[in-house]
Amino acid sequence: MVEEKGVAGITMGEIARAARIATGTLYIYFTSKDDLVNVLFTDCRKAALDAYFERYDPATDFKAGFRVIWLNILKFRTEHFEEAIFMDQCYHSPFITERTKDIANKMIQPLFKLVERGKAEKLLKDIDSFTLLVFMIGSITEYVKHSIYRGKKMSRPLVEQMFNICWDGVKK
Repeated sequence: MVEEKGVAGITMGEIARAARIATGTLYIYFTSKDDLVNVLFTDCRKAALDAYFERYDPATDFKAGFRVIWLNILKFRTEHFEEAIFMDQCYHSPFITERTKDIANKMIQPLFKLVERGKAEKLLKDIDSFTLLVFMIGSITEYVKHSIYRGKKMSRPLVEQMFNICWDGVKK
């Protein structure tokens, strides 16, 4: 629904109809659309971050671990494209409260720790960690959007090229 109408364009009645429940039932669980959006955003963000670190072993070589996480982000954003778009739209919308943003920022700390590790091992550029993450995740996000919106299949060689471009952009 968010992809079709945006967060602002959806009503609680439409959400209830899509969920095949009465609108009143929806209000038992959520006080408002804002409340529902914040809970859903937090749940989606947690699921995304759990997926990002799947099969990641911090004891492995940094670049290999970085690659695992990079591929996991690519996989999640491709397989859960609608959720990824929802999270992107919500984070910068007036619907997300400062409390929810604080929770989201705490959830993303493992990604910051990853970048800090790379910088400590002198493998990543010694620049702002947020900037490195924006470059990493932004390049993945745009690649996924390009692939989905243009119907371009992600081939193994192209994915490898994209990883290498990203790695070359962040490595020292």
